[in-house]
Amino acid sequence: MSSLKEGDKAPNFTAKDQDGNAISLSDFKGKKVILYFYPQDNTPTCTKEACNFRDNYQSLLGKGFQVIGVSFDTEKSHQKFIKKFSLPFPLVADPDKKIIEAYGVWGEKTLFGRNYMGTLRTTFIIDEKGKIEHIINKVDSGNASQQVLDLLNK
Repeated sequence: MSSLKEGDKAPNFTAKDQDGNAISLSDFKGKKVILYFYPQDNTPTCTKEACNFRDNYQSLLGKGFQVIGVSFDTEKSHQKFIKKFSLPFPLVADPDKKIIEAYGVWGEKTLFGRNYMGTLRTTFIIDEKGKIEHIINKVDSGNASQQVLDLLNK
């Protein structure tokens, strides 16, 4: 679980997006950011989550949000994932897990009774000043964007 908490300054990062362009959280200063961490491109649950953000992207933009996905996949993997599912937002490649670890979302998981280390599906909502407004640890992949909107309407 993340040791970061709501109200903390979001750790800045600079990494490559799917096209090899440097992308930094500080590039989005003055904008609200949905920074979501997911385990792997092209897996069923991760695809469902990415497509949910895609399907509601215009609505999120209309509310002033930028969406950024992060996984340990490579730029090439992200390119294929974006192309296959027409994702309109950047995916950050974090193969050395520096961003994943900075946000505290690398941890023990269980699948079919087997424990292993992996990316914990987590969404951070970051305000215009770079502070963490909300952290969603129990992401509902099929309704990920609605979870964000519901938090903001409270």
